[in-house]
Amino acid sequence: MDFLQGDERLDYLLAEDLRIIQSPSVFSFSLDAVLLSRFVYVPIQKGSIIDLCSGNGVIPLFLSARTKGAITGVEIQERLYDMAKRSIEYNNLQERIQMIHGDIKEMPKELGYGKFDVVTCNPPYFPTPSAEERNENEHLAIARHEILCTLEDAIQVSSQLVRQGGKVAFVHRPSRFLDIVTLMRKYRLEPKKIQFVHPKQGKEANTLLVEATKDGNPDLKILQPLIVYNEENEYTPELKEILYGK
Repeated sequence: MDFLQGDERLDYLLAEDLRIIQSPSVFSFSLDAVLLSRFVYVPIQKGSIIDLCSGNGVIPLFLSARTKGAITGVEIQERLYDMAKRSIEYNNLQERIQMIHGDIKEMPKELGYGKFDVVTCNPPYFPTPSAEERNENEHLAIARHEILCTLEDAIQVSSQLVRQGGKVAFVHRPSRFLDIVTLMRKYRLEPKKIQFVHPKQGKEANTLLVEATKDGNPDLKILQPLIVYNEENEYTPELKEILYGK
């Protein structure tokens, strides 16, 4: 099978010893996806996990190294869905990961309510800009802006898909922290664990990780901040372990 098309390349997921298909003109995953896949609780031996807004399938691939459970990814852009499918096939993970090409808002009706133990989501971060401000690359515009999916859509769908007592984890921007907490509680998701990620010591956080439990009791734990770079602009030991393994 010809795995690569156009300007695509095969990149390593080093800590997981996997490969992923990426394209500079369509989509390349960011550190946010790596952080979310390490932050979220997953059952080790079994269980059902679903990743919403999957892009090129990077989070399902990362999670496959942490769990033997069944993993589903959902991506609305056909090109990214196709890249994810080919990456899964390249790594011989077809029996453990399935990709769905579709709108996350349709998934509760298609897959069933309360069917999953864990839901992950790295949603578009930014409000939809005007047509003049929108990125000319439609793939990037949809991935970054709430054009086809708002934050509320993603949280509501996550709540519908996860079972009672199940986990829902998001990565987002700290500026949306209160929106996330408010919407999670609106849809019966109780935030239980948060972590702020800072580019450097003394710099403002630029990434937020949140994990909630469906119908959980209030009991929020704030984890130690995660620092990405040291003063020499090298990854900190914590980040090296996340990216490259022990």
